[in-house]
Amino acid sequence: MSTATSLSDFLRTRRAGLHPQDVALPDFGGVRRVAGLRREEIAQLAGVSVDYYTRMEQGRVANPSSTVLDALALALRLNDDEIRHLHHLARPQSAARSADRHRTRRQLVRPMLQRLLEELKDVPAVVMGRRMDILAWNPAASALFGNYAALDPSERNIARITFLDPASRELYGDWTSCARENVAYLHLEAGRHPGDPRLAHLIGELSMRSEDFRRWWAEHPVRDKTSGVKRFHHPVVGDLELTYETLRAADDPAQALITYAAQPDTPSHDALRMLLAWTAPAATGARQVRRSAGSQE
Repeated sequence: MSTATSLSDFLRTRRAGLHPQDVALPDFGGVRRVAGLRREEIAQLAGVSVDYYTRMEQGRVANPSSTVLDALALALRLNDDEIRHLHHLARPQSAARSADRHRTRRQLVRPMLQRLLEELKDVPAVVMGRRMDILAWNPAASALFGNYAALDPSERNIARITFLDPASRELYGDWTSCARENVAYLHLEAGRHPGDPRLAHLIGELSMRSEDFRRWWAEHPVRDKTSGVKRFHHPVVGDLELTYETLRAADDPAQALITYAAQPDTPSHDALRMLLAWTAPAATGARQVRRSAGSQE
């Protein structure tokens, strides 16, 4: 999908999600011919002409100014993730140059992130790279999510596993929420790295093989991966509720350390300890993690 098409879809879906009362515009009743706000209403709120906004929504404005994009973001009530996404889609040249630089070098796990993985004995943790690829993991993550080492490197991808591995629907207590978060993050990645062939291949494969992915992708959600709570139903120890945190280095945001921890003195904490003790002999070791990480492109 081209950035122009993505920009058109993004603006239309956000406009369709707003109503006059959301933006303090008068609503004179009657049947509206379009879902949400009209183009002229967004143009009025953003302080641009209707013709200019129409051409923006059609992807026919080259390199709009940051001032105009910020005005549109305010009119459309975008959050911080969506604002950054709008800038990437509307001004793809700089994002494309960044993506070209990324594609010319192999993505290897940062040494400090590798060391943290080795130190985190009782906390499941993975290093997520571009396109939601799994670059490395610790034994605790193998106990929780399954043995990534058994997968071909091309299949070690969070979104791919979530949508195409039937076991993921049993593992996640709220699979729909987790899956939708993955779609939103991939949209963010597509805006950051337009023209990335591996990302386009992943999105195409998921669209072909998963009706859920195809439907949610059309909604154009956008959300970064940050922190929250996830519920699991593990086949060995049953229900778990874990808090996840996403940690990124300021100079290399393309890699993220994601940790999953249980609150102390809770049933989830006891269950996680039991799981790690039960699976410790079979868990993948840190040295194997380093070798597998080096195979990522």
